[in-house]
Amino acid sequence: MADSPLKVWFDRDGKLLRLRLARPKANIIDAAMIAALDAACAEHLDNADLLAVLLDHEGPHFSFGASVEEHLPGQCAAMLKGLHGLIRKMVVAPVPILVAVRGQCLGGGLEVAAAGSRIYAAPGAHLGQPEIKLAVFAPAASCLLPERIGQARAEDLLTSGRSVAAEEAVAMGLVDAVAEDPEAAALAYFDAHLASLSASSLRLAVQAARFGYGKRVGRKLDTVERLYLETLMQTGDAVEGLTAFVEKRAPEWRNA
Repeated sequence: MADSPLKVWFDRDGKLLRLRLARPKANIIDAAMIAALDAACAEHLDNADLLAVLLDHEGPHFSFGASVEEHLPGQCAAMLKGLHGLIRKMVVAPVPILVAVRGQCLGGGLEVAAAGSRIYAAPGAHLGQPEIKLAVFAPAASCLLPERIGQARAEDLLTSGRSVAAEEAVAMGLVDAVAEDPEAAALAYFDAHLASLSASSLRLAVQAARFGYGKRVGRKLDTVERLYLETLMQTGDAVEGLTAFVEKRAPEWRNA
């Protein structure tokens, strides 16, 4: 569809599924974007000839994050259910998901990227989970980042809300490589290391390598989603932080 927030096509003789976020410049991970990504995964990941997915983006930024408006009471339960359903699909994907990042990759955008297998970032890219600055936390990142970069580094990003440049992200294991053209780097990896493989054997190798990973993330997602909806969103500061952002004013914390 012309108005879809996601472009979907096949590359490399049908062996590589291309997914491109197509709502520049922000590429907000809102309900429409989540639904489009989820539908593409549901439709194509079981393709027996598929060897990998490449997720990239139009515009200067991968994503500014999730829709803050959709985090407000009344909408956040449906938003989290949709986003976490997508994350669950990605972490148990039967083939590697390569991600190419330029510019800002924040919040829900980084959660989607971190659910992939390998992240290639341009030198000017910045990645982070700024949710705590709005008095909320990032449920999916709370599950994904400890797996990807270890507990201490994950806590640093999740509790400070700071963003890291691509070079620091490589050092901590969040990004796999920095490249002037991250899309070209991901394609080069596919061509050099995946294109000649047996698709059926690769799927079994991915399953073996990720044994237990998807279940760990899924169980923790259940817990932190409840913590978010049943505890965090009952606090005044969480609602105040989100509302202040939408209203473009400084928040007034009550620490409760």
